[in-house]
Amino acid sequence: MRLKSAIWVAAYVRRCHVEGAFAAVRRRGAEDAGAIFIKLNLLDGTAELFGPAPQAVFGETGPADRAFMRCFGDKPVPEDKIDERLVREVRFDSDVWIIEVENRDGRHFLDDVVT
Repeated sequence: MRLKSAIWVAAYVRRCHVEGAFAAVRRRGAEDAGAIFIKLNLLDGTAELFGPAPQAVFGETGPADRAFMRCFGDKPVPEDKIDERLVREVRFDSDVWIIEVENRDGRHFLDDVVT
């Protein structure tokens, strides 16, 4: 059974703070099962975006916890490009969560990133 989105987000933001990074909820989504997007701001005008990994990656069993994938590949992109994508995601699904993490070193603190 998967944790509710609100509980997962609260734990993730706390973990970022414990690790010395600033993290904030930019948009609250559905408490129970809203999709979660993580914007990793590198504080140089670029960022990375992590979104939910497709369930097809895991087969029938699915992941025990939430898994994420990079939305724009391995390289950081301009922040504007990520913000445009997030606007489209909100238009598509009004229940989505958006978390922003600021970390110059590129640490995202996500345990499960699918490549």
